[in-house]
Amino acid sequence: MPELPDLQAFSYNLNKKLTGKTVKAINAYSKKLNVSEKELNDTLIGQQVKQVYRDGKELFINFSKNDVLAMHLMLHGKLYLFEGANENKYALLDIYFTDDTGLTLTDFQKAATPTLNPAPKSAPDALSTEATEKYFKTVLAKKKANIKSILMDQHIIKGIGNAYADEILWHASISPFSAGNKIPEDKIKQLVKSIRKVLTEAEKQILKFDPEIINGEVRDFMLIHNHKKTHSPTGAEIKIKSDSRKTYYTDEQELFE
Repeated sequence: MPELPDLQAFSYNLNKKLTGKTVKAINAYSKKLNVSEKELNDTLIGQQVKQVYRDGKELFINFSKNDVLAMHLMLHGKLYLFEGANENKYALLDIYFTDDTGLTLTDFQKAATPTLNPAPKSAPDALSTEATEKYFKTVLAKKKANIKSILMDQHIIKGIGNAYADEILWHASISPFSAGNKIPEDKIKQLVKSIRKVLTEAEKQILKFDPEIINGEVRDFMLIHNHKKTHSPTGAEIKIKSDSRKTYYTDEQELFE
C-alpha cells in the first residue's frame, strides 16, 4: 500500500501536471463512490484544478469552486495520466480535461475509493504541525497497545503504514512491541523527530529514483523494512516477526513494557 512519502511524491507531480486544467467529463465505475456519476459530473464539469495535495493516506484534488475529490488508493490503486481515450485496465474513475488529456484511477481489486467532498477527519497528519511531542505524550499515556499499532492507527495519526512504522521505530531506537504508555518522555521526543525525518527523507529518495512518479512504491532505499537486507546500517541483525503483517526490527531497539 502506498504510504505517506509515496503519496506526497504523487501529489507533488500531479499538482504540477494538473493545476489549471478544466474538467470536461468524468466516467465513474466505482461502486464505492459516495455520489452518482451524474452528481459528480454536475459538480465538477467546467471547474479548474486548483491544487492536488495529500492528507494522510489520501490524495485530494481541489477545484476552483472549492469542491474536493479525494482518492484513497488502498492496496493496489494506481493513477495514470493519458491523452485521448483511457486505455488503462481496471479503471474506477476517468477524469477528462478540455485539453484532451485525462487522469484515471485504477484498481484490479476495485477497492480504491473516490469520494466527493469528504468529511474532515480529526486525527492529525503525521507531518502536520499538530503532530507534536505534546500530542503524542497525551495520546500514548492512555494507550496500552504496542507502539507500532498506535503509529498505524489512522484515527490517531494519519499517513503511517506498516513499512514506515518499522523505519521510524528503528530510527527512534524504540522496539515496535513497546507499550505506548510505557515509553518515556525523552523517547517520545525522539519518536516525533524520527517521524518527520524518516518521512521527509523518504519522499526525497522516491523523487530521486523517479522524478515523475505518480503510482507504485519505491522501497529499495529502506534501511530496515527491506527483504533484501539482513543487517541494519549499524550491523545488527534484522529480525522479522510475521503475524497479520510483517514487522522488521533489531535488538538495537529498546523495549518498554
